[in-house]
This record gives sequence, structure tokens and C-alpha cells, in this order.
Amino acid sequence: MNNNKKWKILITNDDGISSDGLLRLAKEAAKWGEVWVVAPDSQRSAASHSLTIDVPLNVKPEDFGIEGVHAFSCSGLPSDCVRLGSKYIMPEEPDVVFSGINNGFNVGTDIQYSATVGAAFDAAMSGYPAIAFSEGFTLDEREKDAEHIVTNAYLPKVVEELLNEDLVPGQVINVNFPDCPMDECGGILRNRRVSMGNPYIDTYRLREEREDGTRRYTIHWVDRNYADEGTDLRAILDGFVSIGVVNNIS
Repeated sequence: MNNNKKWKILITNDDGISSDGLLRLAKEAAKWGEVWVVAPDSQRSAASHSLTIDVPLNVKPEDFGIEGVHAFSCSGLPSDCVRLGSKYIMPEEPDVVFSGINNGFNVGTDIQYSATVGAAFDAAMSGYPAIAFSEGFTLDEREKDAEHIVTNAYLPKVVEELLNEDLVPGQVINVNFPDCPMDECGGILRNRRVSMGNPYIDTYRLREEREDGTRRYTIHWVDRNYADEGTDLRAILDGFVSIGVVNNIS
């Protein structure tokens, strides 16, 4: 148990320094110790575990207005943020790395594309315990509080539970909050298996075809409605908070 520990927590994300989810996670983390936020200066979703090569990275102080939180934006990718934050910006290396809260679930095959989980992978490779947080996707900023009511209710409990257990260096814990109404949430399910056999069926839509032969496509997300029992996706579809370990880090 780590009830009295003052944590050194590094937080990043892939939705950018201005993300509502990042701010909410930083506020919760600040209850547990000293927080250092190093996040991309803009959207970096689906960057997976990429790094910036041969391009200088700019790191700029940001004012989060939260006591105990030191915030910086970075011109690089989430994995860059983890490496710079843990080794060059923080005065001491972190005890744990948080990534998120991502606007959109990261379950099943999403894990392979997600820069939220990719940042957690990088933290794990550096020997830190890492926790990735994600929640249901919303386009309307005005409805975030209403749509994320389950996240807001369960986030304190999840953070407390995870920080009060023996976190394993090099391990990635993946947390997903459902976007259902509060009265439809069934609570927390632990030890969820990553549902690699139940991907989204993603397609591309042709938006424009020009006279020179150029075609413009955009990705089209098709919601999935089936998942195997015991998986992270099944938990989310059934209205549960899902907590599981991602095991593709050796």
C-alpha cells in the first residue's frame, strides 16, 4: 500500500496541451503529489509509438493554474514528451507516468494505433509504471461534462486503487471509461483482456476526385457492437469501467 507516498507523476496525452481530459487528469493527479505535464502543442492522435527524428523540438512553459502542477507544451509527439519530460524536464525521474484522458476509447486493435497508449509504452520501455486513460468520444465541447459523467465519478476511485497497489515498472495498465449515463454504469471490471479479435471496421470515404486524378479520402469510423466475454471492449459495451494490462511490452 502507498497511502502516504508523495508521488512524482509525469502526464502526457495525444489530444494536445489544451485537452479537457488532460486538465481533468492533472487535477486528480495533483491530489497525490507533484505533477509534471509535458504534452503535445496540438492534436497527435493515432501517432502510435512514433518519435520525432532530425527535427528540433520546442518545449514551452504553460500555465495550468493548478497548484502542484508544472506544465509544458512540446512540438513533438507523445513519446517525445515522455522522454523529454522524464529525463530532461523533471528534476527527478517520475514514479509513474499517466497518459490521457484520451477523447475516445482505446481498446482492441486501437491499442496498436493509439498515441495515448504509445506514450505509455515508451514510459514502460524506460522502466516506469504507466497508466493510459481513455473515455467515450465526443465532438461537442459543451457536452463534455455531461457525456463524461462516469469518468468524472470513477476517476478518483480508479487512481486511488491503482496508486495504492504495487505498480510494476515496465507495465502498462489500460483504463477505459464508458460513455453511458451514470445509472447504466455497472462499476469497475478488472483484468480485462485486450480484445484484439474485435476491431472497429474502419473504412475510407472518397470525398473528392479532381480533374488531375487526385482523390481525397477521409477515414470513417464504424462503431462495433460485438465483443468476446472477458475483454476490454465487452466491458465498455456493457457499461463498465475497464481496467486491464497491455502485455505486448517484453
